Amino acid sequence: MDILTSCLFCGILLLLIVATVTISALRRYVDYGVDPAVLDTFRTRLRAWWILFGALACFFVFGQRATTFFFFLLSIGVLREYITLTPKSPVDHQTLFWIYVLFTPLQFLLVGVDPTWFESVTGLTPYQVFSVLLPGYVFLVLPGFMAVSGDPKRFLERTAKLQLGLIVCVYAMSYAPALLTMGPVEPAMPPAVSELEAEINGSMLDNTAPMTGQLAGETVGSQGGPYFRLLFFFVIIVQFGDVFQYLWSQISHRHVVAPNINATKTWEGLLGGAVTTALLGVSLWFMTPFPKWWQAGLIALITSLIGFAGNMTMSAIKRDRGVSGYGSLIHGHSGLLDRIDSLCFSAPIFYHLAWLFSR
Repeated sequence: MDILTSCLFCGILLLLIVATVTISALRRYVDYGVDPAVLDTFRTRLRAWWILFGALACFFVFGQRATTFFFFLLSIGVLREYITLTPKSPVDHQTLFWIYVLFTPLQFLLVGVDPTWFESVTGLTPYQVFSVLLPGYVFLVLPGFMAVSGDPKRFLERTAKLQLGLIVCVYAMSYAPALLTMGPVEPAMPPAVSELEAEINGSMLDNTAPMTGQLAGETVGSQGGPYFRLLFFFVIIVQFGDVFQYLWSQISHRHVVAPNINATKTWEGLLGGAVTTALLGVSLWFMTPFPKWWQAGLIALITSLIGFAGNMTMSAIKRDRGVSGYGSLIHGHSGLLDRIDSLCFSAPIFYHLAWLFSR
């Protein structure tokens, strides 16, 4: 375990403890003039942060497969919350059985499998399979399962809502632990180089690892390595991006984006939160394998914008169903999906940008 990763882990743990104690103290003494609604908002967010910190702790202690299993359980939880709000027929229970028992576990199994072993057996990388399993094959099979059940009532609506749930709660979520198995970065060789020169240069590169980016020869998903810090960076950016958007929205309520969807989301919150998150990403550049500081800022900016889209999308679903939250899986607030919807939406785009920038 390298010193930088240990310091980051202990720093976040200390920050969460201080924040939890502070919020608890302020809720007991309301004479400080702090809005109780703001305190309740941060209290519910803190609970979600502790859960996500638990996912990082799993990898910190037990390794990459434990983290993948944690996100699998998290995916099952948010999918359950989503399913409870969707219109469905009693005959859809058979389809839901296969979603819970086969399709979702298979998705995360492909994410957590050893890439080297999988490629040696199948000739394919795990990404080539898990990136198309749900949006490709399962989306073709799922309507067939529902059709043979014999209930045509609201068939298109039921199918579409189940597919959206799989995309958001399972497929997109799986890209978060997939960051741990992206693989080492291969230094690019000049095109006009002989085989002998390439071999010599390759040996030199192995012995002189660059200061930034993935170190040559490091094990995929190595505990405490750069891809663990990349997952750490992603979780921090998403969660603080939500907080920044909320705080900037509290400054001005004059320009609400969509009052009928979410009355607390303003254009000021979107723009101010995105810029602030980008600055946070630049300051945390040392946590990433990106060779340029602006890449960390850009990926943080885009992640914040996609997270905002996720918040608005899931809020629209709640308004459509006439509820204020997705459930009570975590005692004391509306639901787990309410807290990590931005993470679900932004995980795939973060994965692909991280893959591009780290190379």
